[in-house]
Amino acid sequence: MRRAWIVVVLLAGLLLSACTDPASGPKEPPPSPDVPSAATEHRRPATSPPATSRAPARAPTVLYLGDSLAMESQRVLGQELRRDLDARYTSAPYSGTTLCDYLEGTGARSLVPDRDKAAALVRASHPDFVVLQFWGNAWGYTWCMDGITYAGSRTAYFARYAADAERLTEQITAAGGAKRPRIVWVSQGPDPLTPDRVRRVNTLYENQAAASGDLVVDAGRAVSPAGARQTWVQYLPCTDYEHAHPDYCTQPDRDRTALHLDKDYLHFCLAPTTSTPRPCPVRSPGILRIAREITRAIAERAGEP
Repeated sequence: MRRAWIVVVLLAGLLLSACTDPASGPKEPPPSPDVPSAATEHRRPATSPPATSRAPARAPTVLYLGDSLAMESQRVLGQELRRDLDARYTSAPYSGTTLCDYLEGTGARSLVPDRDKAAALVRASHPDFVVLQFWGNAWGYTWCMDGITYAGSRTAYFARYAADAERLTEQITAAGGAKRPRIVWVSQGPDPLTPDRVRRVNTLYENQAAASGDLVVDAGRAVSPAGARQTWVQYLPCTDYEHAHPDYCTQPDRDRTALHLDKDYLHFCLAPTTSTPRPCPVRSPGILRIAREITRAIAERAGEP
């Protein structure tokens, strides 16, 4: 038990190295506005047509929010959405955050400034889709969690996380008004350190989407071994796409590609994290796999009433 706790602390250090100094507040770039599928539909039976690369009749507007996983992926997701769907895209991720940081009413106790709260950005950009990608930070660094941590009380942690998911949905719904955006919850990949926690967080996303008629995209499946969704691995066999684009098949002699750096079990960027959060500066297969799954899910639903 002690060893597991030490490993969790080490992972926390990795996460915080991608975050900002709490004393000085987040030093994030401003939002960047632009003037078979793993998606699960919860408003109607999941009988979706095959994913398509054709742009929908009307270009969707997409807002992307999240923690360090979204921070590293934001540029690639924007490129995929623009290229395949001609999407209008805004991203405002903040490293080290969890759901409550994006709630309005948290004030100075949040890592996200008021201008970038989920509801504020919905009112400003009028998106068709709000994509939420959160690993579910589980320690005291996220002040708005009021000291509730996974290690301290798992029951309290999951109860609070579920309540925050519901509150965030309500605030996004109210901000959308007559044009309520579809929320896209991104299920996370396997976690070697707290595997049960990530599975239960993904289940919370499923439950919240089912309750509000929203969407879950299981992007985590794209970074898991075939037939072993909950098994963490550092390498996976190259896909057909990665074979056709050799920069994404990092070890072609072994027919495999890297998802993580040797010392970072969580992030998919194949460049080390820095004290200043940034989009990933290098080609990273895990990031592209996740971005393509999110793009496919939105392509299937864009234009639906």
